[in-house]
Amino acid sequence: MGRTMKRLATSPANGSPGAAALVYDSLSGYIEARFDECSRSQKDVAQYIVDHIDEAAFQTAEELARRANTSSSTVVRFSQALGFEGFPELQAAAREEYRRAHQNGGQPAANGVGLFSLDQSEFEAALAADHLNVEETARKISRVAVDALIDAIVGAEKVVVAGTDQMAFFASYLRHLLMLLDLRVDVVASPSQEALSRLGRIEEGTLVVGLSAGRPHPLVVRAMKLARHRRAGTAAITDATLSEVAKLAQIRLYYSSNSPAYVRSHAALLGVIQALAYGVYARDSAQYEDRIKAFRLK
Repeated sequence: MGRTMKRLATSPANGSPGAAALVYDSLSGYIEARFDECSRSQKDVAQYIVDHIDEAAFQTAEELARRANTSSSTVVRFSQALGFEGFPELQAAAREEYRRAHQNGGQPAANGVGLFSLDQSEFEAALAADHLNVEETARKISRVAVDALIDAIVGAEKVVVAGTDQMAFFASYLRHLLMLLDLRVDVVASPSQEALSRLGRIEEGTLVVGLSAGRPHPLVVRAMKLARHRRAGTAAITDATLSEVAKLAQIRLYYSSNSPAYVRSHAALLGVIQALAYGVYARDSAQYEDRIKAFRLK
């Protein structure tokens, strides 16, 4: 199948738009198979399309480029590198994947009234996207991976959470929640001397948790590589299944971040972090009960 796919992909005139990608079960599967052939900027587009197929199906090349932090010309070149004549042909394959995924679409609400109206305002559209992201994340997240990460947190001598820029807030919040349970947690959120010294203290028995949205920050990648080198545990919480941080992690949790707004949605990420901390608490609630009551949090 791989050889057939490659031959079709290099012959754009062969077949209808999207025919090459549909030799695989989906455009996403085709992109994943060709991912290592892409340039660095094309990988940003590839990652975004795989994890946001609905947006790729209906957005313009310019909108998709903005969300993938690249240029519209890169989106076009990426489409052509896959064997499509241009972005419209790739988008046709994305729409076909989206149509097949939703042909047995969601069930109507019990009272016959949808949660959000069809003529949504910008506010309602963003809120609706957050709702769908939480639902999609809950549906797809691996219970095995969640249990493994909870076990790793409980069993670690120390946890180091790495997240920069917009992820710095969530790294700090995860640290806050775990420190309420009297766990040893450090945060690496910037390339400051203090943060780098925390990286220097990573050792066997440490768990490094990398947070990323889209292309991971080099500091987070560095933390994960250092952890692997020193035989420390590694985990990733990310919205990109093809992320370098995810590839370096032994445990991976993915969340959905689709949004009509000018930034990614992090509603599902927040839910994952809070649920993860609660999972740690639930492993030995009797042990943590008095400490939680002391903070008057319950």
